[in-house]
Formats: sequence, structure tokens, C-alpha cells
Amino acid sequence: MLRLALALLITLTAPLYAEEVVLGLSKKHVSITANFDGSEILIFGAVKREAPIPEGAPLDVVIAISGPAEPLTVRRKEKRFGIWVNTESVEIDAAPSFYAVATSAPFNQALSDIEDLRHKVSIPRAIRSVGAPYEIQDAAAFSKAVIRIRTNNGSYQLRENAVSLDQQTLFRTSIDLPANLTEGDYATRIFLTRNGKVVSQFETVIDVRKVGLERWLYTLSRQQPLLYGLLSLAIAIAAGWGASAAFRILRQG
Repeated sequence: MLRLALALLITLTAPLYAEEVVLGLSKKHVSITANFDGSEILIFGAVKREAPIPEGAPLDVVIAISGPAEPLTVRRKEKRFGIWVNTESVEIDAAPSFYAVATSAPFNQALSDIEDLRHKVSIPRAIRSVGAPYEIQDAAAFSKAVIRIRTNNGSYQLRENAVSLDQQTLFRTSIDLPANLTEGDYATRIFLTRNGKVVSQFETVIDVRKVGLERWLYTLSRQQPLLYGLLSLAIAIAAGWGASAAFRILRQG
């Protein structure tokens, strides 16, 4: 009897509408080859509803794609005695190798700060840095430096108003993947929001893998590091000898 009462209470207090994401991707697998120069992912989908579109606040869509996270050391350089030297460093616990956020409205409008804190959607909150040496006063500047550098090379992207949303039902956007992709699983999250609050969430994965010669070299470097080193040395020697021979022929000609 108690269970029935609880179930009835939940039913009565639940929202009168439910909205879910039905997602499509132009590709779920990205192959990194020797001549890979980047790619583009088209993300599209629809909002499935059990009831008519609720009146009031419009629907917003937030899409986030995150590459494999990895720790890194950020160093500060200063000019001393006429040369640049490393002075301070901070260990970043985890920073995604690639991160892109696309929204159907300005970010702060589409997602509240509380929801951003909960789901860690914005670029600064996607980077995890637990602590820094006590003698460093501006530790946050090191995380900002990572964001600035990776934004400049296309690895981090914030694309506000880049998600097209038709009739609060159909949405689409495209994300550019740079040439310097890291192999791994790229977590893709889609959030439906109203008044900045998440009303539904969907997650999937885009698989990014090296293929062909790139795959063989990558596997060789991990499983046979000595052989990989010898092969690299042999290729370097052959390239140097070939360049020297070509130069001699040009001089004799």
C-alpha cells in the first residue's frame, strides 16, 4: 500500500510533459590516416515528446563533445638575463585533448551556472585541476593558458548560437575536428534546457581511431618500442643519405 501511495505521489508531482532526444550523427567513426587533415561532424536530431510543446520558456539545446582527458604540466616562462627560462609549473589533473560546445542561444542563457557546475559543460569546468603549489598565487592563470592555447589551435571551441532549432523540435549543428586529433572515444552529450535548467540529457560516443600505416606505427611504438626506435633511426639515416646524394647530383650537374 505504501509503495502504491509513493508511486501515485511521484506521478502527481512529475512534470506534465517529457522531452527526449532522438539523435543522428553524420559519422560515428573517424579514421585518422597519414594524410588526415581534419573532419567535420554533422549532429542532428529531434525532440520526442509525450505531450504538446509546453508554453512559456523556449527550449534550448546544448551540445558538448569531449576527447580523451589527460594530465599535463603547464609551465610559465620568464625572461631572465636575456633568455627565456621556465620559472613556475602547475600540474593539471585532467584536460580533454579536444572539447567543443555548441548552443542554440548564448551559453549563459542556455545553461545556468548551477547546471553548468553540475554537468561540467563549459570549457573551464571541463578541465580538472585539484590543487597547485602554495607558493603560486595565480594558479587559475595556468588553466586559462591551456584554454587560450588550445582555442587558438582549434582544439577547444565555444560556438554560441550555432545550433539551429526549428519549431522547438528539430535541431542540427556541425563541429569541426582538427587535424591533431587524439585517438580514443569522444564523449558526445546533448542537453535540452528550459530557463537554463536541464530537462533531458542524451549521451553517445564518437570513435576516433588511427588506421593503415598510422595504426601500424602507433601499435608498434606501444608494443615494440625498441623496434620502433630502430626503425625510426633507419628512416632518418636513409632520408639523410638520400638528401645528401640528391645534393651531390645537383652540384655535379
